[in-house]
Amino acid sequence: MESAPEEIGNALAEQLPPLTPNAAAVESDRCLYCYDAPCTHACPTHIDIPRFIKKIASKNLRGSAETIFASNLLGATCARVCPVQELCEGACVLGADHKPIAIGRLQRFATDYAGEHHIYPVVKAKPTDRSIAVIGAGPAGLSCGGELAKLGHSVTIFEKRNQPGGLSTYGIIALREPQEIALEETRMIEGLGVRIKTGIEFGKDVSLAELQLEFDAVVLSVGLGGTPGLEIEGEEAILDGLDFIEASKADPASLRVGRNVIVIGAGNTAVDCATIARRLGSERVTMVYRRTDREMSCYVHEYDFARGEGIEFRFLSQPSRVLLGDGLPVGLECLRVELGAPDSSGRPAPQPVAGSEFVIAADQIVKAVGQKKLPLAQMLRLETSKGFIAVDDSFQTSQTGLYAIGDCIRAAGAASTVMAVQDGKLAAKAIHEQLARASRGFATGLRSPDGLAPAEVR
Repeated sequence: MESAPEEIGNALAEQLPPLTPNAAAVESDRCLYCYDAPCTHACPTHIDIPRFIKKIASKNLRGSAETIFASNLLGATCARVCPVQELCEGACVLGADHKPIAIGRLQRFATDYAGEHHIYPVVKAKPTDRSIAVIGAGPAGLSCGGELAKLGHSVTIFEKRNQPGGLSTYGIIALREPQEIALEETRMIEGLGVRIKTGIEFGKDVSLAELQLEFDAVVLSVGLGGTPGLEIEGEEAILDGLDFIEASKADPASLRVGRNVIVIGAGNTAVDCATIARRLGSERVTMVYRRTDREMSCYVHEYDFARGEGIEFRFLSQPSRVLLGDGLPVGLECLRVELGAPDSSGRPAPQPVAGSEFVIAADQIVKAVGQKKLPLAQMLRLETSKGFIAVDDSFQTSQTGLYAIGDCIRAAGAASTVMAVQDGKLAAKAIHEQLARASRGFATGLRSPDGLAPAEVR
């Protein structure tokens, strides 16, 4: 199915419009400005939420943006993609009896103002003569690089894609974050003095040994790989969900969407894929999941959103074969399943019911069933935890001077943009402290980073 470019633009425009100045003032006035605020504790980056909201109420938008950036350099992205219903807004004390404060939309209001007026952090710290290489320009890598630059270090980020930003640029549906927002944040990070080199693949164009000769520390922020295979007949006709989302952001006019689309999976990425298909004109979109709605990995509000879009759900259904006609999908054969004892994920394991095959008609099938772990840990002979790169409390891997952050270390807890940003911030602090100790205790001829002034905001 094809749609006119203007129709596509409208269909995939940001879900929520920006707040008007008057609406932002009214909403900020509702805040109780709690002492020891639960919303701040619920934010993984611990933004001082009452403080930035109060500054909006007093029309000090510069100060509001400064407060956000002090805790989260990627505040514009997080304002859009954070599951605020599960985090800050979910903890709002007004939520028990009233509507919680629209924290995410207020944060977007302040950071949009900062972007429009170029109110970004600048480095005031003295140069330390220490250099760090960061592999991967996704949210974790950008956060880490920016925080290290604020502390006076020289930072170079290496990115294999043509554009920086990671999933923010390529893998988050435009309804939640337009590509330009992610790219503007990368320019902000570059404004701190961080060098971002794109089109350079770690392990192919540059090796760890080469980086260790040039830099004082190396940080792996490589995320995860593509969607794992389903190991079913006809799988070659199934589209990868991340590729589907990327096409919808990079060149939506060229994205072909079927009339009857099946999305395999029930996580947030699967919901995004189903939403794209529905918004671009699919007559019927069905999400197929082998467990029930109680075991889905997508957030409850995402499930509700999908149902509101008219997306159908087929639970307790396990794909077994893609039916093809002239090499193209015409249907997905599934088996009904029953849930058994918990598996390694802690969720009940699906048990296929023999002879229960049924077919769902489809002319396009997309899979979004998680992401594969990259073989980087094995290649570098690093210790792992559940297949993820293992790190200590300072984000250092089993190899001294080599750190890892973001989704590639997320052995526990949910992977999210805001957690990646916090990883980058905490790792930068740990690396800075370790370089300072090394400078004081072992290295001679290196400028001590003691007494560095914090970054300020212009």
